[in-house]
Amino acid sequence: MLEYTLENERYAKGYTAVCGVDEAGRGPLCGSVFAAACILPVGLVIEGLNDSKKLTPKKRDELFDRIRENAIAYCIASATVEEIDSMNILEATLLAMRRAVEGLAVKADFALIDGNIARGFPIDAVPVVKGDATSPSIAAASILAKVARDRDCIELDRLYPQYGIAKHKGYGTKQHMDALRKYGPSPIHRKQFIRFLNDDEADKKH
Repeated sequence: MLEYTLENERYAKGYTAVCGVDEAGRGPLCGSVFAAACILPVGLVIEGLNDSKKLTPKKRDELFDRIRENAIAYCIASATVEEIDSMNILEATLLAMRRAVEGLAVKADFALIDGNIARGFPIDAVPVVKGDATSPSIAAASILAKVARDRDCIELDRLYPQYGIAKHKGYGTKQHMDALRKYGPSPIHRKQFIRFLNDDEADKKH
């Protein structure tokens, strides 16, 4: 079971609103990168709360609703494909995370950031490696971000059905790569992530 150890350490130091922050969609070839920030009541037990990657889509959907009902505050934000291409995926991810923190209706004064980088946040923040497996706040944020991004992928699939995005959620599966080679990239594809198409063209010329 996830424990509020990291949150309680900060409350013991005088902070009043600790949020967990996580992202979804750093690796896919297309679509925005999403992030969420979430402040939970300390001690709140949400049955089944875990790292979003360890849960079924059905369970994530159930927890998505339960987290939103019980959180003190939460915010889901994103950074666009254009922003990913203009900066890079790391900077765009941090941008989405900062937007999520800044968008909280109840302002946080400390952030637990999943991963190994916590840079440029408007409040005190620390990185927590594998935080979604240790902190309830980060685990909740991971579910909010993941479900929001998956739902966005379903919308993208309606706009660009030839790529099968609803199925693979934009990751570089064989189906997705084959579709890219057949149809070429769409406006929602990240230019930095599909350079293999240029390599394919170069190979054809040799």
